[in-house]
Amino acid sequence: MWRYPVKSMRGERLTAVEVGPAGLAGDRTLALLDRRTGRVVSAKDPRRWRSMLGLRATGGDPVRITLPDGSVVSAADDDRDERLSAALGAPVTVVDTPPAGAVLDRARPEAVLAEGITAEVPVEESHLGGAAPGTFFDFAPVHLVTSASLARVSAELPGGPVDPIRYRPNLLLDVDAAAGFVENDWVGRELHVGPELVLRVVAPTPRCAVPTLAHGTLPVQADALRVPARLNRVVPVPHLPAQPCVGAYALVVRPGWVERGAVVTVG
Repeated sequence: MWRYPVKSMRGERLTAVEVGPAGLAGDRTLALLDRRTGRVVSAKDPRRWRSMLGLRATGGDPVRITLPDGSVVSAADDDRDERLSAALGAPVTVVDTPPAGAVLDRARPEAVLAEGITAEVPVEESHLGGAAPGTFFDFAPVHLVTSASLARVSAELPGGPVDPIRYRPNLLLDVDAAAGFVENDWVGRELHVGPELVLRVVAPTPRCAVPTLAHGTLPVQADALRVPARLNRVVPVPHLPAQPCVGAYALVVRPGWVERGAVVTVG
């Protein structure tokens, strides 16, 4: 299990957590705004914001952010915006509530693959706030990935197994399925996670450029997107075209406490 207290930064691994209607407690509770544009900062636009993945956020009150030089910024520090702006090379401010009409820029993944992460490529607006009001989720409050999908991608990678953190899951489910991408078949079904938590899978997860980027010490890996683009290009929701997908989005049907190693059943 992982949560990401600040949107688009690296997060923290958990052994147990409460999951409510707004997802894992402490997940995506903060974000940065670009003071020049008013838009939510996201590594989905890697030319501008890939350096976000050099920062790591850990939950608590307040949230703490570790910068690439190892120093730590508290979300409660008076100079937090100044220090984060210096680390990212752009003026940003920390916010705990999405502004009205909040949007972020999402670079077209195929263009990033073709032209590189530093190229100026077309971007599309992605609106926030529909999944859980007052949060910074893109589409749904829980994101899950299976070991079967990771194994299928890894089998095609020249550099060895893909690290799950590239796909930023909340839950990694250990599933023995040779075909991979089993999440595609779970849409509309319920997952019972441990004795309490119930999730409803609503869509495969379309992948942006983020899996290709450096995540802390993990290097750039374009094939983390190129392989799904070849093997699992599906329509995530009816109004969108087919896209490379890994994992699935889910809504919380019944909140509950969940621990690492919990048994998951598919209804």
